[in-house]
Amino acid sequence: MKFRFPRLFFTLFSLLLGQGAQAQLYASADFDKKYEMLLSNPGVQIEATEAINKLYNFKFEEADAEFRWLRYRYPRHPMPYFLMGLSEWWKMVPNTDDTRYDDRCLALMDSCIDLADKLYDEKEDKIEASFFLSAAYAFKSRIHSERKHWTRATFAGKNALKYLERCKGKSEISPELLFGDGLFNYFADWIPANYPMLKPILWLFPKGNKQLGMEQLEKVGNNGFYTRTEARYFLLQIYGYENQYAKSYDLAKYMHQTYPDNSYFERYYLRSAFVRGYTTEAEATALVLLEKISAGKTGYEAVTGRNAAYVLGYYNQHYHKNAVKAKEYYEKTVDFSTQAKAFTAGYYLSAMIGLAKIAEADKDYNTALGYYKTVIDKGERKSSQYKEAKDAVANLNKTRRAERRKQN
Repeated sequence: MKFRFPRLFFTLFSLLLGQGAQAQLYASADFDKKYEMLLSNPGVQIEATEAINKLYNFKFEEADAEFRWLRYRYPRHPMPYFLMGLSEWWKMVPNTDDTRYDDRCLALMDSCIDLADKLYDEKEDKIEASFFLSAAYAFKSRIHSERKHWTRATFAGKNALKYLERCKGKSEISPELLFGDGLFNYFADWIPANYPMLKPILWLFPKGNKQLGMEQLEKVGNNGFYTRTEARYFLLQIYGYENQYAKSYDLAKYMHQTYPDNSYFERYYLRSAFVRGYTTEAEATALVLLEKISAGKTGYEAVTGRNAAYVLGYYNQHYHKNAVKAKEYYEKTVDFSTQAKAFTAGYYLSAMIGLAKIAEADKDYNTALGYYKTVIDKGERKSSQYKEAKDAVANLNKTRRAERRKQN
């Protein structure tokens, strides 16, 4: 997966991270007083389990109904608002350029922050309030950074980091509190190693530790409740950065099996199976993805489509030797990329090269040159597609000159 700078830099800021009228903060007759925090109360976790599973399986309306019930049960606690905001965030995850859910997500995170501020003032133990403040500010920063609202992203990120500091070293209370530590440790080490120009900025922050960060996120992924899936979401990306493709495949396959209607996890499963060379799995998954897009299933859209169509184009060109089907799927890749306005992404450029090679094989040199020149115009100079297109144009021009000499 391509690293998105500077958005992930701001994610580092962020994540380096009786009822009714007589209801009280933890108002519920069956609330176990032994648990000081709603965050670690197993009874509340049981109530929330089904709703959270629905959220991550993209059954958003059903999940939201459950979260509203939690809000009714605990009207003065930030948790229900955070979960409702998280639901809005996951509506964006398949295509983070989709702005339709921004306002509601930000409003719900603001409500979470307001209630967490009150909880912080009222409770002697500040840990739970700090967790929700850090998490809510983190998601606000993520949205603002996606929209390139850098000032707002920085402000929210600094607040997330401030409250994250107050949760550090408290994982024995709840594994959820290790999530921010893990992200900070990994990315505070990874970013300056991969983007040296940021070192003058990042020297102000504590040093990270990639290995420790991965271990902490894996611990949250295995033991957390509210942050378990979020930890795995980041681990999928991190395993890619670290070239740990076997781990990425195993986790992506498990997450897809657990949440079969989550397009993000299904897309990652396809990608990891493709990279690992599991042709049968990748091809079958790509076909299912295109069927779900055609059926209009929630979360299945152009970003997912370009991935699936490219894989099928690649297999038809290189494995099945079916140039007609390969061309069809490459053209679908281009169409999906156009819908997503992703003209510099690898799938678009690689599909253009695939189409160029098919045209070249048919001796349709003008069409092939057009595809190659599109890659040169839109591709980054350091990309493999750009270099391949430049070399192909040079070779194709030589071929055309040689053919003209023969004709003369």
